Amino acid sequence: MRLFRCQVCGQTIYFENTRCERCGSPLGYLPDIGLMSALEPETGPELIRVLDQTGLLADSGVDERLWLAQVRPGRRYRPCINAAYGVCNWLVPEDEGETRCLACRHNGAVSDPEQDDNQTRWRRLEFAKHRLLYSLLRLGLTLPTRAQHREGLVFEFLADPADPTLPRIITGHAKGTVTIALREADDVERENMRKLLGEPYRTLLGHFRHESGHYFWDRLVRDGGRLEQCRAVFGDDRADYAKALGAYYASGARPGWQKRYISAYATMHPWEDFSETWAHYLHMIDTLETASAHGIELHGRDGRDPVNVQIDFDPYRVESFDPVVESWFPIARAANSLNRSMGLADLYPFVLTDAVIGKLAFIHRLIREQRPPAIVGRRAPRAW
Repeated sequence: MRLFRCQVCGQTIYFENTRCERCGSPLGYLPDIGLMSALEPETGPELIRVLDQTGLLADSGVDERLWLAQVRPGRRYRPCINAAYGVCNWLVPEDEGETRCLACRHNGAVSDPEQDDNQTRWRRLEFAKHRLLYSLLRLGLTLPTRAQHREGLVFEFLADPADPTLPRIITGHAKGTVTIALREADDVERENMRKLLGEPYRTLLGHFRHESGHYFWDRLVRDGGRLEQCRAVFGDDRADYAKALGAYYASGARPGWQKRYISAYATMHPWEDFSETWAHYLHMIDTLETASAHGIELHGRDGRDPVNVQIDFDPYRVESFDPVVESWFPIARAANSLNRSMGLADLYPFVLTDAVIGKLAFIHRLIREQRPPAIVGRRAPRAW
């Protein structure tokens, strides 16, 4: 992810921040230009206070919710309606006439959002969802809402039924709807599931990236006329999914799967192989952008071989996949070693074989082929 700085004091600010820790400026994300910005109210707070005290605010025509963004002088923004729940810091241009931001327009049902536990879990899910949408927008992918397309992308965050005899919510994707079980936002619940399923990695952001892979298989492969190309790489998607699912949970991954698949779950069905690979592609390019934004370079030796890594390209825009994977290996190895020095699990506990790299390169080409020409190859500045 890009590095952002407060335009008032120069402090480094982060994607989820709503206020600068140094100068106290309100902050918001402007998805129309992909920047975090310090904000100031369009109408001075003293006038708002006087109008409110005199009972004239409601009839004054003054909108106290309008903000001016430091990075776009003269443009007026309002907060997303979900800011009231503390789950969104994205802004909406005033002239759009919308109450929800670009990310929250993709929201469907949320179970009992007024309930404290649900609201806390919803907030964690929104942070992950907003990071996913950041990446999808940076890639120039088309993101119709359900109002715009019958299979437009929509997210539902659902709690399990109170009755324990009823089936629990299953995280998954169907016809444009991504359902995430609210319990996944409980760290203990998620870790227990990771151990039960024998997974090396299970995160909220990983769920969103994986399920978005199913959505974009429909859009870019099925609807994009690339079925045969995709089958040549990932296998025949016409294989019975229910049977494949049952076989996987009954017997596990086939022996020697590590040579051709990014994860054991990817062996279950070509759809899951595609979605797992899609998720890892997003892991890689966003992590490399973050490393580049912070000026991370590697200079040294890996065994007998010299290592000199400078991420002087934009992972979201680079034409060839080669520099992505060439930078990824040493960065991932260094990050894993740093984690081990802190007694933590590997940051990236996966192995990229030649077969897996070929699949990742297919995802890279697939995205580039549908990207509008105006944004292909454009280099993003390092910081604002």
